[in-house]
Amino acid sequence: MELKIEYLPVESIKPYERNARRHEAKDIEAIKASIEEFGFDDPIGIWNDLIVEGHGRLIAAKELGMTKVPCIRLDHLTEEQRRAYALAHNRTAELSEWDFDIQSAELAEITDIDMSEFGFDVSGISETSDKEATYNETISVVVECADSEEAEIVYNMLTEEGYTCRVSTL
Repeated sequence: MELKIEYLPVESIKPYERNARRHEAKDIEAIKASIEEFGFDDPIGIWNDLIVEGHGRLIAAKELGMTKVPCIRLDHLTEEQRRAYALAHNRTAELSEWDFDIQSAELAEITDIDMSEFGFDVSGISETSDKEATYNETISVVVECADSEEAEIVYNMLTEEGYTCRVSTL
């Protein structure tokens, strides 16, 4: 089956009420920056005009004042497949890990585009005199909490100690 891109009015596309992926304001800002810099190069996947994947892209498009967005139809999926694909699409993107040496080298060579707009921490990236990229390592620690109340307590405690924290839900 070949994918066909259609440009649909943003009002005709319905967000899935039970979308399991959350989009914080900073995430939407990064998506908007990407669309502005590179174009809308990742179509929204829809099933009977219901978003399967691309909720953040639709929000960003609306905030940018776009009236139409590129979409691909996933109407060939059953309802169960649609639900499974929506979860699998988001989960599989989380499974890959970064090669930080390559990432640092690539970031060091990007000089005219502010990669921090897309969520990269470029503060530790520098180039040595022989053009070899170096990276001041940042360590991430995952803390599992019983509920959102406990997560807030741990977050507040760690930020008070001077740690930079980010809360994610899985």
